[in-house]
Amino acid sequence: MRAKTTSVYGTEGETPPRLHTFSVGGRSLTAPKPVPGLYLVATPIGNLGDITLRALETLASVDIIACEDTRITRRLTERYAISAQLKPYHEHNAEAARPKILQWLAEGASIALVSDAGTPLISDPGFKLVREVCAAGHAVTALPGPSSVLSALSVAALPTDRFFFEGFLPAKETARRTRLSELSRIDATLVMFESGNRVQDTLADLARLMGGREAAICREMTKMHEEIRRAPLSELVRSAGELETRGEFVLVVGPPTADAEGMTEDALDDLLRSQIELGSVKDAVAHAVELSGRPRREVYARALELAKQSGGKGGHGEG
Repeated sequence: MRAKTTSVYGTEGETPPRLHTFSVGGRSLTAPKPVPGLYLVATPIGNLGDITLRALETLASVDIIACEDTRITRRLTERYAISAQLKPYHEHNAEAARPKILQWLAEGASIALVSDAGTPLISDPGFKLVREVCAAGHAVTALPGPSSVLSALSVAALPTDRFFFEGFLPAKETARRTRLSELSRIDATLVMFESGNRVQDTLADLARLMGGREAAICREMTKMHEEIRRAPLSELVRSAGELETRGEFVLVVGPPTADAEGMTEDALDDLLRSQIELGSVKDAVAHAVELSGRPRREVYARALELAKQSGGKGGHGEG
């Protein structure tokens, strides 16, 4: 007797076809079966009503939904009466999960990839999966929809013709300040994610480096307690102590203006100290001159003074 085999579709000869349905407004709708391949499905960033009809049809009819957290995705599928097989795919299991997904696709499966909120691949490990799926010759289809990046840009009242998305900043203070110094030189609107327990410190660092720029703090977007604050960074940091830190934040900072002041002395000192700790005075000076726009002679003199205060760490040769 031939042994039964198990695949994404279940045990051969035992699993009947699933009826692909979902519910909207109390009405049960039937979803067409998608062609095999990987579907990148954008899901709501807060308000579950922001899901698109095409996304619902796809989630209801694919063989598997690969998601960061099955508990979070299940809230969405239960809301719309979607009977779907949920499989975890996140940064901690991605290496082991990718081969299985590739195998299922090779068997002719249709698979949806979703993040906990928003558009897949934005600050999540999905790009490695997409790269390998494309290399294997399988179809990849994007279903556009909610995005916290674009939502924040649209309400920030700041220029949107050019923007730079940074994602999450480094958690450690020195690394964060160094990265913000680098970002300050980009001639575009900046968009950053930040956690509630670090948002006040990040605002303080932003104000030190870019205090005159217009900015917006976008908290809990599309949710019940959505809050948008718009003001120059120097004003936002003064009221940061009143900020509700629970929730998710997107920080949007406008581009430098033509008459913007250069890097402040305090910000320059912070940058030099962090770079001296990492290497030589020479390298620190080269980095600081590029980011601050200040004269090399001035930056070098200050770097020597700071190095002396810290015990003379790093080589002093200007070369």
